[in-house]
Order: sequence, then C-alpha cells, then structure tokens
Amino acid sequence: MKDFKALMNTGQYDFLRKEERLGKRIILLGLGGSYAYGTFQENSDIDFRGITLNMTSDLLGLTEFEQYEDDKTDTVIYSFNKMVKLLLECNPNTCEILGLEEEQYLIKTKLGQELLDQKGLFLSKRAAKSFGGYAGAQLRRLQNAIARDAVPQREREKHILNSVRNALEDFERRYGDFDRGSIRLYIDKAENPELETEIFVDAEYRHMPLRDYENMWAVMHNVVRDYDKIGKRNRKMDDNHLNKHAMHLIRLFMMAVDILEKGEINTCRRQELDLLRKIRSGGFQREDKTFTPEFYDILEAYEKRMEKASRESLLPDNPDMEKVEAFVEYVNRKAIEGGYLEGNTWY
Repeated sequence: MKDFKALMNTGQYDFLRKEERLGKRIILLGLGGSYAYGTFQENSDIDFRGITLNMTSDLLGLTEFEQYEDDKTDTVIYSFNKMVKLLLECNPNTCEILGLEEEQYLIKTKLGQELLDQKGLFLSKRAAKSFGGYAGAQLRRLQNAIARDAVPQREREKHILNSVRNALEDFERRYGDFDRGSIRLYIDKAENPELETEIFVDAEYRHMPLRDYENMWAVMHNVVRDYDKIGKRNRKMDDNHLNKHAMHLIRLFMMAVDILEKGEINTCRRQELDLLRKIRSGGFQREDKTFTPEFYDILEAYEKRMEKASRESLLPDNPDMEKVEAFVEYVNRKAIEGGYLEGNTWY
C-alpha cells in the first residue's frame, strides 16, 4: 500500500495547507475511489475526498462555498454545510467519506471524529432510493455500452432516453413539491442529418431558481456525455469501462444493504474483494462483451436483498431533522468561534 500521508505532504498537495478555505479548517480527509473500496490496481488513480468548515462569511455574510476541487490530484473537499445536505439524501459518493477504515483517513480532527460519531443521524431508508438510483445508473451504462454496436441508432436513442429519465428521478424526488412547470422528453424523427431519430424536449417553467434549472440540465447533459464517451473508446477501453461499471454496480448494492440491515457505512469491501476484483478483471464477461448469467444472478440476488432490507430496516424513513439541526449548529458555532482549532494538529 502506498504511503498516502507522505504523499499528502508533498508539494503537489500544498493547496491543502495554503488555501484559505482549507488548511486547519479541514476536519476530515480520506481516500476515495478504488483505494477507498479496496479494489485498486497497480495503475489506479489516487483520489482524496474531504470536508472543510464553512467560513464565517458563508454562515453570516454573503459569500457562498460548496466544494474545492483540484483536478491535478483528483481531490474534492466539500464544505460542511454542503456535505450535510448530501448526507441527508444518503448520497453514495459522500456517505463513503464516513465509512472508511481508520488507516484510510489522512486528516481527522476532533470535530471530524465527532462527525463520524454522529453519522447515524444521517442514515435512513432513503439509502435504498439513493444507492439504488446510482446502481441503476451503472446498470444503464452497462446496457448502453453493450448495445452500442449491437442495435440500430434508433434503439440506442431509446437507451439514452431511459437513462435520462431515470437519472432525473433523484432530482424529482428532492424537488417533489415543485410545481413551477414541467418537462417532457420524447423521441421523434431527427433534425440532425447524422441521426435517424433523436431525443426532443418540451419544457415550460415559471419562476424557477436558476441554480435548480442548471442542476436539472446538468443531470441530463452528464448522461448524454457519458454515453458519447463510451462510443468513442476503443475495444480494449470499452471492456475495461464495462467491467468497472459492473463492479461498481454490485459494490453499491453491498453498501446499501449494510446501511439498511446494520445501520453501518462500510466503504472498504474487504470481505467481498475476491468477487469485486473478479468482476473488475472481466471474470464474468463473454467474448461478445455481454455478461454471463452468473453475473446477472448475483445482481438479482443483491437487488432482492436490498428490497427486503428496505422493507424490514429499523432505520427511520427520514432523518431526525431536529437532532441534525442541533449538531449542525454546534459545528458551525465552532467554525465561527474558532473552536475547531481545539485538538487540530494535523500540520
């Protein structure tokens, strides 16, 4: 295993210490991606994910801050308030940060430990929808990629349309009471001369917040972009891409089941590594790029287990917002008063 703490202290990560919004305001920083899951390979990318406290001007003034990204090092650090909102939705990409093994944390301050101690506040039956939605997106990417060379363009367009509709489910759930307009997606004869059919949009909105509008279109744009990326890869890259999606599909179900059955976030899948690595290495893929019946049997078993766990889970339907509010207020008071420096000796 690489020495990630030594890497963190090299010059390429100086932004962790020098950026005004980071430095001693970081309460948690840990591994992300394959090194977090335990599925890394020799050439796997190194990802860091973390949480930093909001500044006083964010909480009492006019500034806004959601996350800091450093593309060169694949590092993403969320503001505490943004992280809370994502955790309340059981967002898989952010729940992961609270489920690492001890040695996978590179920075953990006193407040960071308190957040880990309180992670149960954010766990609810929403995990079935959130993790299931992400898993469904992975499955659709598999289906889309496999279908790319096997079906006519008009059929591929249907795959994209279904993917877009399903990707919007999470958005619509978060804005379930939204009544400021509507959107209709459908397929018709193409206006693009290079296509036979294409997806069209009829949308009508009134007094819609620009950021919400932008987020909705970003969801749809990302699906189309990801599909186009698959179409441009060579055969070898496609195989790697497909197997990686297949692995993450099963991993997402594994994490969801742990949350619903045990009330635990377990990001590193140490007990299932043999299965996940077999999927990642193409152990369930046929020569024609489709997957074996055994893979779909595993998938079906996890889907049924998650559905059962969702029905029988002792977790609440939704988080206790009164307790969440109290904890968030406690942390943000520390951020304003400087109390976050207590026990903070990471550099």
